[in-house]
Amino acid sequence: MSVANRLSALFAAFTLVAAPTVTVFVAPAAYAEEPAATAPAAPAATDAAAPAADAAAAPADAAAAPADAAAEAPVAPPAADAGVPADNPYGLKALWTQSDMVAKGTLVIMLIMSMGTWYVMVTKLFEQFKLMRQAKAARESFWSAGSVKAGVGTLEEGSAFRFIAESGVNANEHHEGALLEQIDRNTWVTMSIQRSIENVQNRLQDGLAFLATVGSTAPFIGLFGTVWGIYHALVKIGMSGQASIDKVAGPVGESLIMTAIGLAVAVPAVLGYNWLVRRNKSGMEQVRAFGADLHNVLMSNSQAKKG
Repeated sequence: MSVANRLSALFAAFTLVAAPTVTVFVAPAAYAEEPAATAPAAPAATDAAAPAADAAAAPADAAAAPADAAAEAPVAPPAADAGVPADNPYGLKALWTQSDMVAKGTLVIMLIMSMGTWYVMVTKLFEQFKLMRQAKAARESFWSAGSVKAGVGTLEEGSAFRFIAESGVNANEHHEGALLEQIDRNTWVTMSIQRSIENVQNRLQDGLAFLATVGSTAPFIGLFGTVWGIYHALVKIGMSGQASIDKVAGPVGESLIMTAIGLAVAVPAVLGYNWLVRRNKSGMEQVRAFGADLHNVLMSNSQAKKG
């Protein structure tokens, strides 16, 4: 065998022996380096799982958010019972209990004026209805009687028309005396009937002066209460050193209520006064017409007796 062939055979034998040895030493090193090469893949898996974990935690956070909001929200005051009305600290009751003697006196004065106004209006309206009814009865019964005395008997007792008729008849029948004889009968009867008519008119006008007084003074009394309430508001502001709403709401509300009460008292008084005066005018026209007709009848009878 030649040298070349021997070297080739030796190299082949060395290769066959070295190959398994290299494999044994190299393979573990390769497997040991493989985890280091694949290690960066682990965070990727973690990153991929993170959205899922966040997605799972999101409903929990969303569920916890309303609870936190409910915990942080201000607690509403307990509602009043449905059957028990809440007391108004600025109402009429509070005005009376918290006001001083001046404010209470003003309220009492306006209350008396209001009560007097409605009493006068009701009573005068009743008198006017009564006068209208008496006027109708006089037209139907008095003038159809056979004589003046018989006509006076047909009129209602206490009637204004009977009072006028009796005054005219008495003046016509009792025209004697040294002084009275110096006045002619016509003038004497006329004066007697006119006086009785004026008495009826004065009776109808009773109370109207009270209505006029209330209508003209009630707004100013309410204004006095307004000024007094504002004065107390300023005093409370000065004592507290701050113009908060709770310091001025009560006194200012008191002053506004005083103004409203003053107007509520004055307006009915003014309207009632104008209405009653107009109705009195209509009733007095019938009374004067009756007196004029009675005067003519009495003078005619006197002249017939003389003739």
